[in-house]
Formats: sequence, structure tokens, C-alpha cells
Amino acid sequence: MDSKHAIMVEDLVKTYPPDVHAVKGISFQVPPGQIFGFLGPNGAGKTTTVSMLTTLLRPTKGRAVVGGIDVAEEPRRVRRAIGLVFQDSTADGELTGRENMEVAAGLFGMSSAECRGRIDELLASMDLKEAAGRRVKGYSGGMKRRLELAVSLVHTPEVLFLDEPTIGLDPQGRAGFWRYISQMRKEQEVTVFMTTHYLDEVENLADRVSIIDHGKIIASGSNDALKERVGGDEIEVRVGKGTPVLTTALSAVPTVREVKREGDLYRVKCPRGEAVLSSLVKACDLPGASIEGIRVLRPSLDRVFLELTGKAYREEGYDEGRAAASSAFHRRRQGGG
Repeated sequence: MDSKHAIMVEDLVKTYPPDVHAVKGISFQVPPGQIFGFLGPNGAGKTTTVSMLTTLLRPTKGRAVVGGIDVAEEPRRVRRAIGLVFQDSTADGELTGRENMEVAAGLFGMSSAECRGRIDELLASMDLKEAAGRRVKGYSGGMKRRLELAVSLVHTPEVLFLDEPTIGLDPQGRAGFWRYISQMRKEQEVTVFMTTHYLDEVENLADRVSIIDHGKIIASGSNDALKERVGGDEIEVRVGKGTPVLTTALSAVPTVREVKREGDLYRVKCPRGEAVLSSLVKACDLPGASIEGIRVLRPSLDRVFLELTGKAYREEGYDEGRAAASSAFHRRRQGGG
């Protein structure tokens, strides 16, 4: 495989009998060391795609390579080359934090001597050193998430899959979890494939994003590039009472793409808002016109998602399919099949 790609997907298809097309020939690549956000509404094919990349489902057609390994040809090797954190907890509450990590290291064939230093290092980096000897059932939600992240990293994987990892955490817990991800990324050349229902996480962390809907990828690019696709910035111009209609004057300003009037408020779309502010103010310099306020609004990823899919991107509940996928992954990793 081309070393430029930690994940390479080519025309990947998944069809269920008798005629359900869950994934319809998608393609994308993720360079090493990047954080890749994969977004989609329920039923779009997102979970099916993640399941194929993590060997839980076999593709119907196409090809997927993770960490240089074909997922269909060598699934056992793929499972040993990746880390995975699901939305549902996979830690054994009756074991201590350290014991959970020792079990995981043993499943990957690491000797006690080999894994001892690695476990100590991860427990310290996740701020779990003092709690390492306590049973996990007494951990807070944030501590469990950090432990599960540490478990997923014990064998030093090339690619880390995070499938809704912060569902159920409070804002402080979410911020803490991603702080550790950012720290880990600086220290190691690990590639992160993330799905989430919190779009701020994608906006703040992802280098590149793909949006899947109805089994097809409908948009890919950086956060800024995706925002440009829906018209770039929006400038709100609020005018005083008695101001003549300014739609034509504002529309004539270079680079302005669209002007919508809502009473005394005008919404102006353009690629770079700050660059046209002075021109918009000049366009409003007409007899009887007055500006009471003007501000630039950067488009949100939520707006991008809404305009591309016609659906709001909102937090969803517990997904039984992911719970089953989580159990299947760990059973297969232990069994090696």
C-alpha cells in the first residue's frame, strides 16, 4: 500500500440480502497522523463503514486497507494493528484499571516484562496512576473513558478508531478526553478515525471530514473547505427604521453571493466577510439609510450538515448496533478469528 495513506478505501460496497444497499461504492484516504472525522445521520452507512474497516463486517465489493493491511484478506492482522474505543463501556468493572490493561496486553501477545513499562506510561499520561489499583466499577465516567483509551493504545496501534467515544460524558469529561487525544497525537504518529454526535469536537480537532448520506459520501474536505461550499461567511447588517431597501445595493458588492432581507436585518453571504465589510458599509451610504449594527458570522459545521443532508445533526441515543459491534470486536480479538 502507498505509505502516504494510513487508511485507503476504494469503491467500498456493503449489501445486505435481499436488496439493502448500506454502502454504495465509497472512496477516501487518510494520511498518517491525521484526525479524520466521519459524519452521517442514522441509517447513512456510517456504522456499516466503521464495521468494515474494523473487520466486524466483510465488504461485499471494493477494497479497504488499514495500516497497510487489507481488511478482507487479513482481518486478524488488522485487529492487532488498530485500537478501538466504542461509545459503550468495554472495561471490566470487577477488575482494577491495571488488570484491565494487563488483560488487553496479554490478548495482543505482550509479555509481562514487555507491557509493564507501557502500562505505567499510559496510566500516568491518562492521570490514572493513583487509581490503577482500584476496581473500575468505582471509576467516574471520564475515568472509564480514559482507561478505555489507554487500553486501546497498549499495543501501540497505527490507527485508532473512536466511535462515539464521548457519548454520555459531561462537558468537562468530553474536554478532558480530547485533551488526552491531542496530547497523544503530539507524542505519537497515530492516525485517528473518529465519529461523533458533537460537531464541536470535529470542528476543533479534525484535519479532514467526510459526510456520508444514503450510503454515499456527499462531501469531503477540511472544515474550512466544507464551510465554503455552503456560501462561506454570513454578514448580518441591521439598519435603522425608515432605511430604504438595500438589497440591490448590497448584492452589487463584489464577491457577494446572496442577500436575504428579514425586515430591518439583511443576511449577506460571501466567501470572506472581513474583506468586504467596508464595501458593504459604503453600499449602505444612501439618502435616508443608517446602519445600527454589522457583524460577521462564520458558518458552522452544523449548518453545512443541514444544507448538505437536509437534516439537523443532533445527539442521538444509545445504538444497540454499536453495542453488538463492540462485543463482537472484543470476542474476535480474543479468539483471533
